[in-house]
Amino acid sequence: MSNLRTSRTRLVAAAAGTVLAALALTACGDGTGTQDEGAATKSPSASASTDAGAKTPEGAPLTDSTAAAPATASGAQQAASKTSTAGRTSSTGSSKGSSATATPVTCEGSNTKTVAAPLTRPVNHLLLTVTNTGSRTCFLYGYPAVRFDGAQSVPPVIEDSQPQAVVTLEPGQSGYASVNLSATDGSAAHGHTAKSLTVYFQGRSLSGSVGRSATPALPAKGVYVDDSLKVTYWQQDMDDAVSW
Repeated sequence: MSNLRTSRTRLVAAAAGTVLAALALTACGDGTGTQDEGAATKSPSASASTDAGAKTPEGAPLTDSTAAAPATASGAQQAASKTSTAGRTSSTGSSKGSSATATPVTCEGSNTKTVAAPLTRPVNHLLLTVTNTGSRTCFLYGYPAVRFDGAQSVPPVIEDSQPQAVVTLEPGQSGYASVNLSATDGSAAHGHTAKSLTVYFQGRSLSGSVGRSATPALPAKGVYVDDSLKVTYWQQDMDDAVSW
């Protein structure tokens, strides 16, 4: 009887031990499973967090760069276009201005100033000085066509006084011509004192006058003229003008 109890006790103990072992194994299995599941769960989460962290810094600058790049490129392109246009406009304006400035014009009353001054030597001579007051070079063609007191005709030119080249006046420069007013010996007819003078300018064709005339002042007492009145061609140098 005692042996039977002992055997039962041992059987129960063995069974209990088996159950406990099974329970422990199950617990270990559950723990391992829990750990594995936790690792599996944590891994995608961490990966997602890591990827999100990687994308966010990269994404933000990329978005800014993408937004800024077209604006910058567009601005640069517009600025370049404006600069190019301004350059072409400036170049064109400069070219036109340069071309206009470099193109000579005819000297006449609107772009020159004329002064008439009586000379003491040679006697009975009047010196005409024409100064270029414009911004362009001008050509002083031919000779002055002068009228004293509204005369009906202009005096002839001294042919031998014709220069080798057309008189060219840069802005501020002067050209000259002299007027032989009267015969020194008083041999010419129709002498009278003139109070006013009008000077007309010739063009390249030397036929008729061009532009505006000039009306230089004469001395208050006037100048004496007669039928021997004549003029020289325009000269580049004053000495050449008064030598006739």
